[in-house]
Amino acid sequence: MSKNKAIGVVYSTNPDYQYQYDDEPEAETLPPAKQRLRVSLDRHHRGGKTVTLVTGFVGTDDDLQALGKTLKSRCGVGGAAKDGEIIIQGEHLDKVRQLLAADGYNVR
Repeated sequence: MSKNKAIGVVYSTNPDYQYQYDDEPEAETLPPAKQRLRVSLDRHHRGGKTVTLVTGFVGTDDDLQALGKTLKSRCGVGGAAKDGEIIIQGEHLDKVRQLLAADGYNVR
């Protein structure tokens, strides 16, 4: 583990000091058949713009980013994947549901 991940202490002159690390294990990515994703339209705190929101993903951040990239490229729009959510710009509810179902995800 890198010393850059140490919590609370930047530098210590004590040679016996043991750094504390933030060791939160990342959740393993469930297979698509066991994922229960929810797709909805959202307009809250977005300046009146409508976005398609995919929530409920269980897995690593890299896998979330990959799924988000796939959805964004297939819809031909921008968006973001962070905090366990995938945000697709615009109203693409039906298309996102079809794409996720075709990949084997359980979609609500």
